[in-house]
Amino acid sequence: MNVHKSALSPQGAKEPRSGLRRLRRFLALPVAALVLSGCNTKSLPGFGVSPGDTTLSHSVYHLWQWFSVGAVLVGALVLALMAWSIVRHRRRSDDAIPAQTQYHLPLEIIYTVVPIIIVFVLFAATLVVENKEVALPKTNVNIEVNAFQWGWEFLYPGSNAVVVGQTTQTPVMVMPSNENVHITLTSSDVIHGFYVHDFNFSRYAQPGVYNQFNLRAQANGTFFGQCTQLCGMYHSLMYFKVKVVSPADYQTWLNSFNTPADAKAATAAQTALNQELSTGIATKQANTNFGG
Repeated sequence: MNVHKSALSPQGAKEPRSGLRRLRRFLALPVAALVLSGCNTKSLPGFGVSPGDTTLSHSVYHLWQWFSVGAVLVGALVLALMAWSIVRHRRRSDDAIPAQTQYHLPLEIIYTVVPIIIVFVLFAATLVVENKEVALPKTNVNIEVNAFQWGWEFLYPGSNAVVVGQTTQTPVMVMPSNENVHITLTSSDVIHGFYVHDFNFSRYAQPGVYNQFNLRAQANGTFFGQCTQLCGMYHSLMYFKVKVVSPADYQTWLNSFNTPADAKAATAAQTALNQELSTGIATKQANTNFGG
């Protein structure tokens, strides 16, 4: 029996264990570094994604960070195991058969249960962030966004403020900072894409469908937006901007439209846009960017 064991493994049964110990020491440092850095998301890299400028974009950003950390850990473990197996069990001159560990019940339970736990954790984290994305908290700030070939219309219910612009005009959607803004999004013709890069946010604008969502910008500034759904000849010019101002400046901006002339201009812009959408012929009124 002793001769048989020596033929199978010159160092006896202790050799695989020593190999596992070397593998654990090899993985201990990078894993510990990643785990400790994960305690503070600010110390983690963005993995190619911007933190964003809204509360929702921050949640999505942190979710992406943890997903990326998990992918790095799993990928590093798999690569390390592959490298260890290649080096440890490479062919030798004596053609010794390595110790066989198939049907190792504890090991099989571990590599079955651990992936299931990882999937459940990722699912739960995604569900929490998705619930934040679809939540519609009560607010007094409402904006109706209508996409059309090839421009945008921003309506502010309860006021005369109307912003309309297309192709090279780049209309501006004004909204207050640090307040929940309820947006209703639709389309007058084909499917468009409402996308704001610095908000890490995108939604389809679909004809006959009213998509509703909430945005809460945390910093004042002007942010670039565009259509992300191929919608026709001038899709590449279908830009818009989001201008985030203080609540006081936002109210001042809305009040600036409360004159009979502004009400008449808003009505004219809406009529001109409806005419253009129905005939496909651009008009001077529809090309006016009120409030931009």
